Amino acid sequence: MKDPEKMLQVRKKGRSKALRRRKGDRTAADEVGRFYYKGNRQKQMRAFVYTVKLGTLTRAAEALFLSQPTVSLQLQALERELGISLLERRRRRINLTDAGEALYELARPLVEGWENLDRDFQAKVKGLQGGRLTIAAGSSTIQYLLPELVRRYREQFPEVQLQLANVTGKDGLALLRADEADFAVGSMLDVPNDIAWAPVYHYDPMLIMPLNHPLASMTTVTLQDLSPYGLILPPQRLSTYRLVDMVFQQRQVPYRVAIEVGGWDVIKEYVAMGMGISIVTGICITEADRSRLAVRNMKQYFPQRSYGVVMRKGKFLTAEARAFVDLVRPGLLTHRDYDESGHSER
Repeated sequence: MKDPEKMLQVRKKGRSKALRRRKGDRTAADEVGRFYYKGNRQKQMRAFVYTVKLGTLTRAAEALFLSQPTVSLQLQALERELGISLLERRRRRINLTDAGEALYELARPLVEGWENLDRDFQAKVKGLQGGRLTIAAGSSTIQYLLPELVRRYREQFPEVQLQLANVTGKDGLALLRADEADFAVGSMLDVPNDIAWAPVYHYDPMLIMPLNHPLASMTTVTLQDLSPYGLILPPQRLSTYRLVDMVFQQRQVPYRVAIEVGGWDVIKEYVAMGMGISIVTGICITEADRSRLAVRNMKQYFPQRSYGVVMRKGKFLTAEARAFVDLVRPGLLTHRDYDESGHSER
């Protein structure tokens, strides 16, 4: 008959070995998991950047062609390895902690640069062929400022697919922040903290009126002289209207708007027909306009309008984008301010 105590000891040893095996298996699995995620920091950073940029784990997973749990694991591994919380997970949206904001500003251009590495390498080796460039700009910029630049760009890089997105103001900034445009060309009155603006072209404000208008016989026109006549201005949401209104308000000179209408060409046509007078930016005045309109420089009252390159701070510019910017002005974006990250206004 077998000794009960020996049998009990054998059972205990068996259970202990099995426990050690299970514990070892778990430890090995944990080590594999840690090694996998730590060994691929690029994936962690991509998951982090996409989650912040798109706002939810679901959208980030869709954009990365991953499952939501995989993205969540990558984020958890990143926080664990850095030893700090990066994201505040709320019911519908994810918000950044202060540490997360700092990491996002560093990681976003790195991720964008890595994702464009193959294309930029091919561009360096073979020249710009088959790439894509999206520029956001308003109607006046597209019509009067960009044509010569676009012509030169197309001559040098005919294979690049060029898209000019006709947007202004907040819509243009939204495209930049969403990375749906490489950069913008236009004028800015207020520059947000996360946006860099490099002004290049400067235009005086111009009063335009019909050739037979009473003010047309005057060499110098004052702000008070404009008061009795109805103005034709762009819609209130645009910066030109705001600028004109600000000047009249600051100098306490009354004025009235006869017509609000978009587009410099439409405004010039209505002025030529005698429907009112207008304050426009010199960018839109051509030699043909001077033959049918009386034009007076109003820079003593209204500020110059500057046009230049607008981009999100920290944005990684593709080779296609850098080539166009160099046409605007060589070395325009070499100043360090344009490489700094700014706090996003998402």
